[in-house]
Amino acid sequence: MAPQVDVDLIARAEAWLADDPDPVSRAELRAVLDGLPGTAAELGDRFSGPLTFGTAGLRGRLRAGPNGMNLAVVTRAAAGLATWLDARGGTGPLVIGYDARHGSKEFAERTARVATGTGRQALLLPGPLPTPVLAYAVRALDAVAGVMVTASHNPPQDNGYKVYLGAQLGGPAGAGAQIVPPADAGIEAAIRAVPSVASVPLGDPGTVLGDEILAGYVRDAAAVLRPGGPRDLTIAYTPMHGVGGSTLVEAFTAAGFPAPAVVAAQAEPDPEFPTVAFPNPEEPGAMDRLLALAGTEHADLAIANDPDADRCAVAVPGPDGWRPLRGDELGVLLADHLIRRGVPGLYATTIVSSSLLGRLCAARGVPYAETLTGFKWIVRAAEDLAFGYEEALGYCVAPAMVRDKDGVTAALTVAELAAGLKAEGRTLAGRLDELAAEFGLHATDQLSVRVDDLAEIGRAMTRARTNPPATLLGAAVTEVVDLLPENDVLTFRTPAARVVIRPSGTEPKLKAYLEVVVTGDPGTTRTRAAADLAALRAEIATTLGV
Repeated sequence: MAPQVDVDLIARAEAWLADDPDPVSRAELRAVLDGLPGTAAELGDRFSGPLTFGTAGLRGRLRAGPNGMNLAVVTRAAAGLATWLDARGGTGPLVIGYDARHGSKEFAERTARVATGTGRQALLLPGPLPTPVLAYAVRALDAVAGVMVTASHNPPQDNGYKVYLGAQLGGPAGAGAQIVPPADAGIEAAIRAVPSVASVPLGDPGTVLGDEILAGYVRDAAAVLRPGGPRDLTIAYTPMHGVGGSTLVEAFTAAGFPAPAVVAAQAEPDPEFPTVAFPNPEEPGAMDRLLALAGTEHADLAIANDPDADRCAVAVPGPDGWRPLRGDELGVLLADHLIRRGVPGLYATTIVSSSLLGRLCAARGVPYAETLTGFKWIVRAAEDLAFGYEEALGYCVAPAMVRDKDGVTAALTVAELAAGLKAEGRTLAGRLDELAAEFGLHATDQLSVRVDDLAEIGRAMTRARTNPPATLLGAAVTEVVDLLPENDVLTFRTPAARVVIRPSGTEPKLKAYLEVVVTGDPGTTRTRAAADLAALRAEIATTLGV
């Protein structure tokens, strides 16, 4: 039996079609309508609701309709943002950046025309560039706000829209940072109030900035490092078909490092990401070509950026081949390095990251804070933030320069650390062992479940709340923390284990963040920790029913 067709849904789709300024997406939606009743489910999904601001702004599939990324949605988003800025008395330019994904340049250019249509100056970055360059530009140009068109490490069929606020509306700790509540809800309300795309006045194309903004970013990125330190390091690198390649190489050269060897097949931006199944350094196989190059080059260090270069992944050589460091491992290495360099201020991470940073800060006598997940919260932990990281390969090593995660300055900083250790006959892996000997091995892992039906995430969270585990790894659960209703986060703790469960804010995933703490002989702790993590993963999978 053919599915029932909602007459009201068809009317809404026809109205959207008539208001859509893009002939390509109009044709796409028309084909869906012409395919009814067989395409009723697809039409319903496209109109199930508008995209909303999650952990990192708007993000969704490139497709026609309100529940997708397209020119009509972007026009409404830009108009809502402009209205919200005007209502709060925000003055100054809107700066706009974009990556090399499908539609990114067009979405950025439309945002500029919407901004100038309201009488506001629009400044576009001079080409597809990393997200941290946009975050830098918001501060450097004293912009009222910034927009970055990117879907970061999502699949090729996605795009997104991040919004940043300048100092005027974001305050000292939020200057150049991603928006947080209640700004996101206010902008969403303004978007919903846009009567039609046709009613949005479009102005001139705005001003395309010259190369000086990128030159300033590269100069300031190189200046993050201590001058005159060791720079003897062989590095293999991949931008993973993204926009970070030339910027990172320029920054390394400016900082005095030899130019990294770059994975040739992944060196240039390509919105199809043809050599990786999923353009995220955390995904299995994504770094295979990088590690092969690192072996060929006899590299000291292998570095990968995600496609918009706000994340940084690092792998190190060992007796059994190259080993990618977990985000928690690199985060603590960077924090330890900056603390030993005497960088003052607060060190922060999130509630799902390793607890080792807190122990390190307590032992070194430096301020420490934990925040909710997302860099928009990390960078607001304190105005005098010195360093922040999240386990998903995001690091902020220079908050006064970029108030967001920055995969380029993070790469520079880990290279500085590695070069300094190499000059002493030491390694990053060895430094991790030293920290484990001092504080215990804090081993982390993740149980990540991708779903097709988002309702399954809610059902799994309900199961964990209704029947929580009484023990983890044979030890009694001593603490349960439930952040509902403000946040859908559930934490279980024992003296030697911790599990934090939450839905992803950027992808259709349920995530459980696992940590075990193992002490004893360094030669056996990693084996024991791996076994404990595997057992803990199985226990939590049973709790969640996944």
